[in-house]
Amino acid sequence: MRRGWKMALSGGLRCCRRVLSWVPVLVIVLVVLWSYYAYVFELCLVVYLILYHAIFVFFTWTYWKSIFTLPQQPNQKFHLSYTDKERYENEERPEVQKQMLVDMAKKLPVYTRTGSGAVRFCDRCHLIKPDRCHHCSVCAMCVLKMDHHCPWVNNCIGFSNYKFFLQFLAYSVLYCLYIATTVFSYFIKYWRGELPSVRSKFHVLFLLFVACMFFVSLVILFGYHCWLVSRNKTTLEAFCTPVFTSGPEKNGFNLGFIKNIQQVFGDKKKFWLIPVGSSPGDGHSFPMRSRNESQDPLLANEEPWEDNEDDNRGNTWESTEVGVEVESKPF
Repeated sequence: MRRGWKMALSGGLRCCRRVLSWVPVLVIVLVVLWSYYAYVFELCLVVYLILYHAIFVFFTWTYWKSIFTLPQQPNQKFHLSYTDKERYENEERPEVQKQMLVDMAKKLPVYTRTGSGAVRFCDRCHLIKPDRCHHCSVCAMCVLKMDHHCPWVNNCIGFSNYKFFLQFLAYSVLYCLYIATTVFSYFIKYWRGELPSVRSKFHVLFLLFVACMFFVSLVILFGYHCWLVSRNKTTLEAFCTPVFTSGPEKNGFNLGFIKNIQQVFGDKKKFWLIPVGSSPGDGHSFPMRSRNESQDPLLANEEPWEDNEDDNRGNTWESTEVGVEVESKPF
């Protein structure tokens, strides 16, 4: 009886958590709808409406794709078979478990390790993690090339939707900038008392305030992710240096500026501004700097783009792992 009550309570809490996770998305949607109403119907800036709607369409389109593009999970070959899972769970010696994972990983394109040098294994999903894959505690799944969990889209940002997320940030910055610049002249009229309508005064004031407030925060976030793309890093990798079979390497996936951009947006530039899938690969394996250097010795002489940062900053987090990686928390 008590066990059933606890299960019902746990299910109710999970349901409430799922409902509440949509609150940030609802806030953004309401703000955007109000800004559309205030700009189009209250101010009715006819001269600016064509370009406004073009930006608005791409802004809402990329936001939709960021929210509803499901995170991609590792395919079946990275999961332990039933027999291997039974052997692993029944084995009590950690060193033997570690060797079992090493033997299983030999058949897979896996080159990253934990801070202790062990194969990266998720004990919740029962799989060997592909390179750049992490377990999201909010989504309760392993996500390919996980960047972070974003509450503002109520989704995990990773291989399947990172391009859409970047485009959403870019069009959000453009949307706020466009509103702020076109409304500013009306704000001057408001300041001089030349706006007769009380409702227009309210919308002008708050449109400019909200647009500027979001613009500042979005520019910072977008600039940070542009920096990450230029280095071919995820947010998690920026905080925790990836560990390869040869050891930690902060530039392990850095292929050069142009190739780094192509790793997110693809080779065809005509798709770079449109929210359609164009990222190369399947999210399970990625080209690495060390391999490119072996094929092209000139790359080995390139200076690292990174500033001299503390490599131990990320290794502290990774070093807590002994065959099982720490869960990735939402940002």
